[in-house]
Amino acid sequence: MRIAYLDCFSGLSGDMLLAALVDAGADRGGIEQELRKLPLGPFRLEWKTVVKKGVSALKLDVVDEEQERARELKKLPVLAGHHHGHGDHGHEHDHGHHHHDHGHHHHDHGHHHDHDHHHDHGHHHRRYKEIAEMIDAAELAPRVAARAQAVFEKIAVAEAKIHNVPVETVHFHEVGALDSIVDVVGIALALEELEIDQLYAGPVPTGNGYVRCDHGLYPVPAPATMEMLKGIPLRRTDIQKELTTPTGAGVAAALVREFGPLPAMTVEAIGYGAGTRDLPDQPNVLRVLIGRP
Repeated sequence: MRIAYLDCFSGLSGDMLLAALVDAGADRGGIEQELRKLPLGPFRLEWKTVVKKGVSALKLDVVDEEQERARELKKLPVLAGHHHGHGDHGHEHDHGHHHHDHGHHHHDHGHHHDHDHHHDHGHHHRRYKEIAEMIDAAELAPRVAARAQAVFEKIAVAEAKIHNVPVETVHFHEVGALDSIVDVVGIALALEELEIDQLYAGPVPTGNGYVRCDHGLYPVPAPATMEMLKGIPLRRTDIQKELTTPTGAGVAAALVREFGPLPAMTVEAIGYGAGTRDLPDQPNVLRVLIGRP
């Protein structure tokens, strides 16, 4: 039996976890090949090694090629300037550049650039039901599909409760985004390839402060994130940023068996996944320890 321990001292997000699992030895080529089974439109995964406060870590960016092309076609100076500023704003309350971060995405949706708007409706507003059907239809390995479905279900149920709508009709800004689907299914694929049977994690720091959503300023953690973290030990931090995203909370709620200090284990592999932002006094990385009990 193999286990993984998520040492989430700087928070938890989908792209950080997927990058950490690849850094620990999961085959990124194989994962990308499996992800192509999903009808997600043109995208690519960009991987680079970065150093966060002295710690080398793998950084993942999911690039939506359709959106990229739309931007190339419409390089208008005003919009370009707006986009740059918008990105900077995103980092203020986003754990790791995640386009798919909850605060960032609702914010994104709030005043997205006109030239991307067609893309928005294509990718950012999938209903939960469509995502579940997409995963079912992709003919992924049974445990991969089951794990991915479990994460999306947790997020959908939380969003439905917060917005008081039926689960099937939940419109996902965050979860419907291309990179969030890539992250969740990619994590499930990486866990399968590394033959990980059980996940454990440390207490989860949520961060502090506020994120801007469609509906205005929300406290961190955002409501759906907090809903998923019920019953999960949280860790105090003074950092005024959103450290754990809804995708990260969904993974924690759906897949982690037990939260607490490092379990008794023999570590065989270690992976570091990076967020984009630099935190003041600690590396913005997620460490994953893989081994046997």
